[in-house]
Amino acid sequence: MSPFPFPFLNDVRPLILAPAMDDGRILSQSVVTLTDDALAQIEEKLPEIRAVVTEVEVQSIIYLSDGLKVKGYLLHPREGDDLPCLIVNRGGAGEVGAWTDSFATAFLARLARWGYIVVTSQIRGGPGSEGSDEFCGRDINDALNLIPLLESLPRADSSRIGMYGISRGAITTYCALARTDRVAAAIVQAGASDLDVLFQHRPDLEEFCAPMIPNYAEDRDAALAQRSAARWPERLHKKTPILILHGSADWRAPPIDALTMALKLYACKHPFRLVFFEGGEHNLFEHFDEAARLIRNWLDAYVRDRKPIPNMEPHGT
Repeated sequence: MSPFPFPFLNDVRPLILAPAMDDGRILSQSVVTLTDDALAQIEEKLPEIRAVVTEVEVQSIIYLSDGLKVKGYLLHPREGDDLPCLIVNRGGAGEVGAWTDSFATAFLARLARWGYIVVTSQIRGGPGSEGSDEFCGRDINDALNLIPLLESLPRADSSRIGMYGISRGAITTYCALARTDRVAAAIVQAGASDLDVLFQHRPDLEEFCAPMIPNYAEDRDAALAQRSAARWPERLHKKTPILILHGSADWRAPPIDALTMALKLYACKHPFRLVFFEGGEHNLFEHFDEAARLIRNWLDAYVRDRKPIPNMEPHGT
């Protein structure tokens, strides 16, 4: 039996997303307005939040994905047209790491302030969403179906889409890059590229995730392979450069994983950049400004400005 039962992993060619007619259709949207108390709490870590929300509108949305009603958030600058886009993939599962109005505003509004339309999914099975989370199984469609959602927005330039995933969202991002060529550039932060390594490092996390993953008890190895990009780096779309960010003091996701994935990408000449933050923890709080600068520069170069990908063959004088 193939170690990659998912159809999209049986073919080395990237599968172009072909959404169903209603996938990505927004069913409802409402503006999120935080109270002064909520903004004051955010200000403790993000002092400029009040200035940010004057420039960015935050909306809570419900959209369709595989016939399921899935919650998400949509943010856009209050001015500008033909804007580049960014899909952000959440961490955690269920209530753990779930988006709230305050969390979405605090984390995503600063990205939208850079001049991007930003959209994210709560993922099926998450708060406010129908369906069951498979921890990067069929829920990958919830991220991919944000592409037709962006195509429906009059102010969005859906030919310029970036993708940014943190922790579990990094796994989502890698899996998405094996299924679509629509992502101009990607960022993975504090992610896992081999779930077997992750679960050996954190047995508690395996205990948490295993009940979500179909057929896990029957064929653990196949289930992990399906979700482990280090097993199939050649299947990632070659024209999507990847920025890998990881802290060396991250106890949640083993830092060695980022080094392993970098070596895998290097071996197959996939364009990437690895930044390994000395003493950085999972969320890179000690390196917040530097990480934000790197993320913005990467998005502006490869998404906003559509800079050509670098020549990965040996060259030069």
